[in-house]
Amino acid sequence: MFVAAEVAKTNIDLLGTGGPILAMMLGGAAGFYLGIDLPPPPPHRVQLPLWRKGTSRADAVELLSAAGTFLASAAAVVSVCAIILDDSMGASGTLLIGGGWAIGAMMQIVAGIFARTRADDSVTS
Repeated sequence: MFVAAEVAKTNIDLLGTGGPILAMMLGGAAGFYLGIDLPPPPPHRVQLPLWRKGTSRADAVELLSAAGTFLASAAAVVSVCAIILDDSMGASGTLLIGGGWAIGAMMQIVAGIFARTRADDSVTS
């Protein structure tokens, strides 16, 4: 919501209308739900580390979700700061914040879809 409000403050006519603002809010809600509420990985699958010699055993879906959450949250914090300080970042800065948020929300959505597909595959097999 805050990123949508910040993007709407720019002088770009297409982004200041109700449709894109509603789409951003619905996309953010979908990303938050799908990226935060990941089902657990199937118990019969072997969890391979991302790096053979590294110590990390994080799942790729969890990393995608965490990175998306970070990007979307960072964009929201910058937007809130700009709104509170009544600062105008200009069109390029606002598009950068909006783009970072959009990439983060899409990463969350993709991670949620992958996790649910993986969970569905384990139920059918």
